[in-house]
Amino acid sequence: MSEENKKETAKKAVETPKNEELVAATPVVEKTSVIKEVKTKKIPKKRIKKEVEAPKSDVVLETTPVVEETTTVIEEVKIEEAPKKKVEKAEEFDWDKAAQNDMYSKKERSDLDTEYSATLPDVVDKQVIDGTVVLVTEREVVIDINFKSDGVISFNEFKYNPELKAGDTVEVLVEKQEDKNGQLVLSHRRARVLRAWEKVNVALETGEVVNGQIMSRTKGGMIVDVFGIECFLPGSQIDVKPIRDYDEYVGKKMEFKVVKVNESFRNVVVSHKALIEADLAVQTKEIMSKLEKGQVLEGTVKNITSYGVFVDLGGIDGLIHITDLSWGRISHPDEIVSLDETINVVILDYDEGKSRIQLGLKQLGTHPWENLDENLKIGDEVDGKVVVVADYGVFVELQAGIEALLHVSEMSWSTHLRSANDFYKKGDAVKAQILTLDKETRKMSLGVKQMTPDPWADIAATFPVGSKHSVKVRNFTNFGIFVELVEGVDGLVHISDLSWTKKIKHPAEFTQVDAMLDVVVLDIDKGNRKISLGHKQLDENPWDEYAKQFKEGKDYEGTVTEVFDKGAVIALSEEVEAFAPKRHTEKEDGLSILVGETLSFRILEFSKENKKILVSHTAIFKADLELERKKSASSAKKVMKKLEDDKQHSTLGDLDSLAALKKDLEQGE
Repeated sequence: MSEENKKETAKKAVETPKNEELVAATPVVEKTSVIKEVKTKKIPKKRIKKEVEAPKSDVVLETTPVVEETTTVIEEVKIEEAPKKKVEKAEEFDWDKAAQNDMYSKKERSDLDTEYSATLPDVVDKQVIDGTVVLVTEREVVIDINFKSDGVISFNEFKYNPELKAGDTVEVLVEKQEDKNGQLVLSHRRARVLRAWEKVNVALETGEVVNGQIMSRTKGGMIVDVFGIECFLPGSQIDVKPIRDYDEYVGKKMEFKVVKVNESFRNVVVSHKALIEADLAVQTKEIMSKLEKGQVLEGTVKNITSYGVFVDLGGIDGLIHITDLSWGRISHPDEIVSLDETINVVILDYDEGKSRIQLGLKQLGTHPWENLDENLKIGDEVDGKVVVVADYGVFVELQAGIEALLHVSEMSWSTHLRSANDFYKKGDAVKAQILTLDKETRKMSLGVKQMTPDPWADIAATFPVGSKHSVKVRNFTNFGIFVELVEGVDGLVHISDLSWTKKIKHPAEFTQVDAMLDVVVLDIDKGNRKISLGHKQLDENPWDEYAKQFKEGKDYEGTVTEVFDKGAVIALSEEVEAFAPKRHTEKEDGLSILVGETLSFRILEFSKENKKILVSHTAIFKADLELERKKSASSAKKVMKKLEDDKQHSTLGDLDSLAALKKDLEQGE
């Protein structure tokens, strides 16, 4: 081959970058040798690589000889032209330029576009549209929405419809028009949910009746599938009649009314009862218009509660209160009636506005009081059974429908009233005496204590005045102690009758509740059922001896046991105490006496009747105080004697004298 031919061949080989076959024919096998040759001739490495490197191809082996011959020539060509020869990207296709050679005119092309576009739906992402089932397999369902491609949905989304087949129309949600694989993505489940919420809201607004299937039980009601949404059906909204077995409704298809929708919490409440009530409203109005008080109707027991029985009168319910079931007392309505039992009832009252009917069962028979024995009278003894126990008494049933009250005060002669529970309990048999009987008001009272002797009947013989007894302390008061001689007979020991010598402020200082105490009967008031008792009277009155032992004006040695604002208490002996007013407690050195000191005291006054001794330490060295006391005492005695002799109304002068006397007595105390 001539030199010119070689150059021409090499030039053509280099100037064919757009031909993919020639570029691919670059010898890979001889790549190293070519690069070395280029390096010796100082050819840029990068440029050679760009031109020489090419994908491996079978064509390379065929054209290898050509490359070998032109290796030296490539060097020269690259230096001159290689930098200018670069592979450029293909230009975008110009549709407008291509349209110039279109076989259709612009108008024809526009008409074709319009006609073709009309066959394609306007598909938007997240849009719910209807599609046609093209194919159903065990795993997938192919849906045609008239788009450029069909969508494939998992068969799991159609499990609720086992009868799905090709040709059926279903609702789908366009998730994506194209995923990364160019596939149309659809969802039937989400489309059902969105459409379902639309339908539910429409049903709530319009009151439209919807169909649903009860899926399962839940707390307080049932779960219902409506349009694919799980709705709540309260137990009270299943039927107008009480539901006894909820499980029998599971799986049932029923009609419902949407009563509440909360999309925020995805909560829907439906009711089947509302549909029934709507149908019954007209029927109820018609029934109520025909009712009359005293009318006897036939009904069926539909529900039993603790407070009464609901009876179905054929479209409307009435209530029999537990007190209107029987003339006698009953614990629960099921003692009289049972569910689904057909009974006759009488209308006692009704409210047409509220559609309420009050029924009665016992009113169909005569009142038991009308059959009461005419010979029964006050004082007769009767037998009965306790049916009610209260704190104040018990109710005794003499016969069905006839009860009498046995008050707690009539259970025992004891004046210590207790709860009726201490005497009787429900179901106890009672034998009592009739105390009152009023057949008109149908009231009767009984007594049990009247069947035993009254302990007060012969109280004087049982507890004569002066007799001594050992009694039980029942309780205290500020003024004394109440004791029980026998059941039904209590007596009072006044606080002043507890001790001859000690000054007792409260009975608790002397004894305690439930303790035994020896007493003597002082007085009996049979009419008022009162007995006065005494404890100190068991011993001789020591004040007779004290009167002989302690003389007025005499001095005695005593010990100060207590000092307070008004004076001091002086112990003249182990049993005898005296009182020294404050102005009589001053010692000769001007100081007051102190607790524990033993000093001489002069008796200023001794009162056997009042069991009181007045003493003074100061009077021993102040004679004038004693003289003043004597004058005051003499004046007081004269005034008192004058008042007793005159026995007339007091004059102003007498009042002045009494005031002066009171002042002296207060100072003496």
